[in-house]
Amino acid sequence: MPKVHVFARDHINTDEIIPARHLTSDVESELAKFAMEDYDKDFVKRVQPGDLIVAGADFGCGSSREHAVWAIRGAGIAAVIAPNFARIYYRNSINNGFLALECAGVVEAFEDGDEATLDLFAGTLTNERTGQSLTFVPVPQFALDVQKAGGWLEYMRDHDQAALEAETLDAVSTDAGHDHPGHGAHQNAR
Repeated sequence: MPKVHVFARDHINTDEIIPARHLTSDVESELAKFAMEDYDKDFVKRVQPGDLIVAGADFGCGSSREHAVWAIRGAGIAAVIAPNFARIYYRNSINNGFLALECAGVVEAFEDGDEATLDLFAGTLTNERTGQSLTFVPVPQFALDVQKAGGWLEYMRDHDQAALEAETLDAVSTDAGHDHPGHGAHQNAR
């Protein structure tokens, strides 16, 4: 069961998530080694795949840095849950297929190390220690589709491939029906 890592302070910025001095790579596993190190130097040692971060308001403020999402995801975090996010961090999360969930009262409901159940379909986060269940802002279907694909580029690649296949099928069925100029009866009329 996932454990919760609580960073209760508001306005944790991208330089605290992944310090600029470590922006020498875009490889998640490399960035992960330094995730949150200026806030908690032992954070990465405690994280297990699928764990969650609960954070204060305006998480991810500061400079636009996709590395902040990559570092956290690379460390094994499945989602960050906060009352709200800096817009740029939220967009970077969606674009990279990472869950950033908005949930009022989340910091007060959890202690560091609590186990939690995250139910995306029900829109709930439950503290297994206390039994308290919180409802988070529903994730737009589009964001879930991008997350499922693995990120914006993967989503567009899949979407473009599906569109290309649909166009090909449409062209084949149109050709079979002789419904456009240059085929069938139209060709004989020339």
